[in-house]
Amino acid sequence: MSSIFGVFKRVYAAFISPPRPPNVEDNNASPPLKIGILGAAAIAPPALVLPAISHPEVELYAVAARDISRAEKFANKHGFKKWYGGKDGYQELLDDPAIDIVYNPLPNGLHYEWTIKALAAGKHVLLEKPSGNTAEETRRMFSLADQKGLVLLEAFHYRFHPAIQRVRAIIDSGELGAIREVNATLAIPKGAIRNDDIRMNYDLGGGAMMDCGCYPLSCVRYLASGNPSAVISATATRFSRDSRIDTGTTANLTLASLKPGEEPVRSTIKCDFAIPPRWGFIPRWPEISVRAVCERGSIELFNFVMPVIYHSITVIPDSGAPRTEKAYTFEGGKGEEWWSTYRYQLEAFVDKVKGRTPQTWVSPEDSIANMEWIEKIYEESGLGSRPQSTYVLPTA
Repeated sequence: MSSIFGVFKRVYAAFISPPRPPNVEDNNASPPLKIGILGAAAIAPPALVLPAISHPEVELYAVAARDISRAEKFANKHGFKKWYGGKDGYQELLDDPAIDIVYNPLPNGLHYEWTIKALAAGKHVLLEKPSGNTAEETRRMFSLADQKGLVLLEAFHYRFHPAIQRVRAIIDSGELGAIREVNATLAIPKGAIRNDDIRMNYDLGGGAMMDCGCYPLSCVRYLASGNPSAVISATATRFSRDSRIDTGTTANLTLASLKPGEEPVRSTIKCDFAIPPRWGFIPRWPEISVRAVCERGSIELFNFVMPVIYHSITVIPDSGAPRTEKAYTFEGGKGEEWWSTYRYQLEAFVDKVKGRTPQTWVSPEDSIANMEWIEKIYEESGLGSRPQSTYVLPTA
């Protein structure tokens, strides 16, 4: 019963009514950073709006949408002071001198253009994953951020939570010996994504490997502390309405060992937009887990993407008793049990913008590598990369 109560308590605080911090509006030492959002996307409230409510150093300032009435409705609902809309709405938001941070949750195919424009306007950017349609787009974005002295972060929010970091710490401790295999899955039940969803649009960078597949790829790279050395095989289930789109992809990889002479780490990643019902009619739960097999045992994290709701870390040594752990906070560090992955991410992002050292970070090199291997998996599956943006930043 206490476990069920804990779930409701965390979900309520994280996604329904986050506690409000003391007002720091007049804190000259750390004035709040004003946030502007490009697009009134469904991901924005859990990913940024709600986390921002409990952060004393940010202010929900402006939102832009193609439809100005939608922008106004979103702004009024979530407490933004300004809204922009129409064909020039996004650019008008970027031109607002009061805005410090831009959150870009637009469709994948628009990430590059509007992140480049935001950086050119002098804004720090929190960019939804995957960072772009190609690795080259990702390189260019981070290069411009570096030139401008701005913070750009690809929003792999799960990486900021204590749960995945605890799994990595157990692996790195050597308790179970060297890692030999690491497999990860993110799959959702059939019917959750409709055929007309933007994630099924090739021109907007759609596809399962782009959307949910970027998570397990990032996760196995993180836990193995390295990048793949080869795509052994990759198979895709093609969308019936557009064969360029995958509704599910499975890839078998090898990851280079960190120690000379050791065998490469094996990995299988799976993603799926449409897990079929059991026996044709019983709905399935989402599959969201990662499991590492080491020399002397294994470790599995259930629900690595949204651990604040519920998660379990199961450690099974070859000798000794199995155990189950949970990690909602860092010992002696920032955080509350109800903090979502997004709230931990926002804490790190603000720390970085304010010139403080964040608890952890996703580096430009990490983001570029993840996009490189997404492209290689697509190449091996026969689908090929998503279309690269044709946008070119005008020169002065």
